[in-house]
Amino acid sequence: MNRSRHDAIANSHGKDRAIAPPSPAPDHVSFKTWIGVLGSILGAFMAVLDIQITNASLQDIQAALGATLEEGSWISTAYLVAEIVVIPLTGWLSQVFSVRRYLLVNAGLFTFFSVCCAWSWNLSSMIGFRALQGFTGGVLIPMAFTFILRNLPPAKQPIGLAMFAITATFAPSIGPTMGGWLTENFGWEYIFYLNVIPGLLLISAVWYAIDAKPMQLGLLKQGDWGGIIAMAIGLGSLQIVLEEGSRQDWFESSLIVKLAAIAIIFLAIFFWIEFTRRQPFIELRLLGRRNFSLASVVNVALGIGLYGSVYILPLYLTQIQRYNALQIGEVIMWAGIPQLFLVPLVPKLMQRVDIRLIIAVGISLFSISCFMNSSLTHLTGYDQLRWSQIVRAMGQPLIMVPLSSIATAGIPPALAGSASGLFNMMRNLGGSFGIAILATLLKTREQFHSNRIGEHISLYSSDTQQRIDQLMQLFASRGADWVTAKQQAIATLDSIVRREAYVMAFNDCFHFIAIALLVSGIAVLFFQKPKAAAR
Repeated sequence: MNRSRHDAIANSHGKDRAIAPPSPAPDHVSFKTWIGVLGSILGAFMAVLDIQITNASLQDIQAALGATLEEGSWISTAYLVAEIVVIPLTGWLSQVFSVRRYLLVNAGLFTFFSVCCAWSWNLSSMIGFRALQGFTGGVLIPMAFTFILRNLPPAKQPIGLAMFAITATFAPSIGPTMGGWLTENFGWEYIFYLNVIPGLLLISAVWYAIDAKPMQLGLLKQGDWGGIIAMAIGLGSLQIVLEEGSRQDWFESSLIVKLAAIAIIFLAIFFWIEFTRRQPFIELRLLGRRNFSLASVVNVALGIGLYGSVYILPLYLTQIQRYNALQIGEVIMWAGIPQLFLVPLVPKLMQRVDIRLIIAVGISLFSISCFMNSSLTHLTGYDQLRWSQIVRAMGQPLIMVPLSSIATAGIPPALAGSASGLFNMMRNLGGSFGIAILATLLKTREQFHSNRIGEHISLYSSDTQQRIDQLMQLFASRGADWVTAKQQAIATLDSIVRREAYVMAFNDCFHFIAIALLVSGIAVLFFQKPKAAAR
């Protein structure tokens, strides 16, 4: 009887083991977590989109607010300054207030300040609301990156990083398209109203998917306030120098000189504090990791390429082709739409091909697209530019996704906030440096080419006289007297010279971007191969 009882108990235990639910695989990700990933990525997409979306509509906004071109430039500068300051702070502040609360508050405020921008009554109110929009939107970019690193297992992180790449590479490309279309069809206010529905979706996703955790307000008492203040002043000053330097003739302006000095002093203090303090608010020692530091170099060049090309191509289309905002968007769209189909394929490719090779191919394709754009003429338009944009769309995802993966491989979750802040800050700084260099390069090279062309045009040469005579006859046939016709002919010849000089200067700018990307590719040769994640 005892034996029968023993057998019965054994059979009962066996049945329990048979019906027990299997433990989840170590790389299993719940539906709730994926909702959190999608929500945080939607927030990052909105924030990056708003960097570029005003560019195609800036003239309409300036006209509505009664601002000059120089004054209107602060609409973009205010957003970028606030964003670059808050990005490094995000990792620490999310610990203080908890990820859920920090994201909910900033998502709500970002949506609110977006609406306030549409309701702006003058330039000062617009600049103020754009700064607040940038300060709250800047939180959303690194928080998406951090959420992926902390909540997805290594085997699933390439998928999350591929989704994040859409925010970093697709959003800048599609921003001018959306901005131009909304401005042409509804009005510039709608580029800000656009954030309302995604903002509500973001808030809903964060509310549902991210667990509430207690705040750690005690961290405020032991906060690295010296480093935070030095960083905010230094980075803010540097961003203004980069954004306004070209418009202010750089060091010919006393404002730029003062801000440059402030930036150097306070950034030096910031680095000294962060490297010597036991508990810095951002862990700069991550730059001592080989792959992270080398990936940051490539990331800076990627920022130059991403934001530089989106800056310089619309200028060419505006000045040379006289395209409106919608037409500019239709050209740049070809660098964005194909990425939606290519990005999902990158994680699978990373499982089969060496990540370093993928990055090298991506850099090469991006660089080739810029070389394709470096042979512009005054006739180059939509049909010719479409192919270079498609090549660019093929290259960008091959850089961003594996680069993020190789940079963050092996970084512990505790340092995910610092890694995210540093990595995203590098790309944004690269974009700011790139735009500043390109604006100056365009100006100086236009003057150079104009002088060179002018040396070969003399009013006393037979070819020049023949061309002037042809133009005089044209204007005379339209009713102008001979004196007026001659003045118009000389003015037309001068405008042709300036047009060709500008086209050559635009070509030089694309050459610069292409070479910067190729030079950054040298860093890829020194990457250590990361350990393969479980599949």
